[in-house]
Amino acid sequence: GGNFLYRVISYLTNEVIVNGLANNPRFQLFAVRTSKKIEELSEIALQKKKELTEQLKDASRKL
Repeated sequence: GGNFLYRVISYLTNEVIVNGLANNPRFQLFAVRTSKKIEELSEIALQKKKELTEQLKDASRKL
């Protein structure tokens, strides 16, 4: 019986939290900004990886 009650409470809590956040303009703004920042950082990391790969290729050619 306790497992069922836990699942009901968990479901209701998740519904309240998810719906509350989904309809909260501040949270939406936070989510959009965070997503854009992560995208920017991913692009920077990819560029740095390419630069490092080129540097390693150049260094190995000089050996």
